[in-house]
Amino acid sequence: FPWTMIDKITPRPDENVRDMLIKDGMEDMDIVVTDKRTYIAPFVNAEAPQYLVVEDSFPNGRPAFEEAGIYVTDRETVNASERMKVTVCLNPIHSALGPYGVLLGYHRFSDVIADRELNRLAGLVGPKEGMQVVIDPGILSPEAFMEELMTKRFPNPYIPDTPERLCTDISQGLSVRFGVTIKAFTARDGNAGKLLGIPLGIAGWLRYLMGVTDELKAYELAPDPLNPQLRKELLSEGVKIGDPDSLKDQLRPILSNTSIFGIDLYEAGIGERIEEIFREEIAGKGAVRRTLEKYLAK
Repeated sequence: FPWTMIDKITPRPDENVRDMLIKDGMEDMDIVVTDKRTYIAPFVNAEAPQYLVVEDSFPNGRPAFEEAGIYVTDRETVNASERMKVTVCLNPIHSALGPYGVLLGYHRFSDVIADRELNRLAGLVGPKEGMQVVIDPGILSPEAFMEELMTKRFPNPYIPDTPERLCTDISQGLSVRFGVTIKAFTARDGNAGKLLGIPLGIAGWLRYLMGVTDELKAYELAPDPLNPQLRKELLSEGVKIGDPDSLKDQLRPILSNTSIFGIDLYEAGIGERIEEIFREEIAGKGAVRRTLEKYLAK
């Protein structure tokens, strides 16, 4: 089959959209939650911007996809477009901000990106750090793609994306969303010590795994196959919010796990930094916000 890259943020069905449709006379618009906690409905809420890049590999011919705004190109360009999106422009920012959105009590990503510190974090992870090592696919401009994300797509209040969704299966994508940039910095500079945004994102994810907001209110973690293992390594080994000194070497098995990050973060030169950020974030009530303010002050 031809390779493809698609990008169109399409979060789960939203109650506000359902209510609008019912008000307009539509029937049977109920949202159903399955046993696996997926959400399905007769409608879809999605954003206007959309990208579909398709490998031109159709032995028996094809329609004129270009007339519908589809990019048709070679396999290498499709792969480069995908790498641009998932390793730099979109997904790393989602993974860095999603956990913090939960910790700080946000329920819409548009509110997350409007937060001063989290907006600055997004600017670090993508525009300032990731763009240094981005692969330019040629048919899409990484700079224009990023600008559209930061100024139009992420702030869109009519796209009911949630930080909880962004935390779903988050461990399964970190080797791509963070690991590729970490490895690129390491290959270029000898280590990834110049990075700040990604270490903040990883520390925030670990703090999220504690299951308590910055206001010390408990919440249910989004589904992730590594949740039980990771929480055991954190909680059963004595890490406690309100007691920064309880952090010893409990993070080392996680941060050195190449199956999670694609690289040993200590060998990459950022493991200790992540430990220090995490230690600050477990200091007590409000510690997450104070830590973000400290590292993202201008």
